[in-house]
Amino acid sequence: MNVRPAPTGEVILVGGGPGDPDLLTVGGLRALQRADVVLYDHLAPLACLDETKPDATLIDVGKLPGGRHTDQAEINRLLIEHAATGASVVRFKGGDPFVLGRGSEEWLACAEAGIPVRVIPGVSSAIAGPELAGIPLTHRGLTQGFTVVSGHVGPTHPSSTVNWEVVAQTAGTIVILMGVRHLADICAALTSHGLDAQTPAAVVAQATTPDQQVVRGTVDTLPALAAAAGIQPPALTVIGSVVGLDLLHK
Repeated sequence: MNVRPAPTGEVILVGGGPGDPDLLTVGGLRALQRADVVLYDHLAPLACLDETKPDATLIDVGKLPGGRHTDQAEINRLLIEHAATGASVVRFKGGDPFVLGRGSEEWLACAEAGIPVRVIPGVSSAIAGPELAGIPLTHRGLTQGFTVVSGHVGPTHPSSTVNWEVVAQTAGTIVILMGVRHLADICAALTSHGLDAQTPAAVVAQATTPDQQVVRGTVDTLPALAAAAGIQPPALTVIGSVVGLDLLHK
């Protein structure tokens, strides 16, 4: 008797970019259009879900700050469960899957379960956010590099692995993702480790969307300015001489 092998689908980790649907890659769009199941985050460009098939299953697995939260283990389980039926499953994430996005964790979980998995990179907000605020991350004569770190937890938190002393002494641009809640502590840590308090700095909130908001100041003044402007996540912080270029007003 012939035994038919169990159907095996695949999981595709798709980076949706920083929010503007126009910044989704062609490859990401094609994956969405072909998907049988899509697990999506709230920071992905949700308008792109209109491109999915009429019978596609759409599952919201977002993690809202201080609100509804889908456990990562549950997300992994859903990816594996649906792909095991033979479905093409897209994990639709904001930004890039491998830049503070847990995409590698999802890859490892699927691979361990024998599920084929691949990644379609996305435009990271770490680059697109500053650019669309008129801030180049590098500029000839000013800086030849940039550092991207997470500010999800404060500098003194036990789970923080960021070496803020090294970050403070970098000669390049500093980009801090998910750091708006701890901005005052982060800026204080940077200056305590030698960064000039008068270094230009900016916060970019809701980057690439119609609601984008930019607050400019210095490392010393930015926390108070951001608080006064009511800046809320998602937001990123850029620190360095390139902030002073302000290309949008040239």
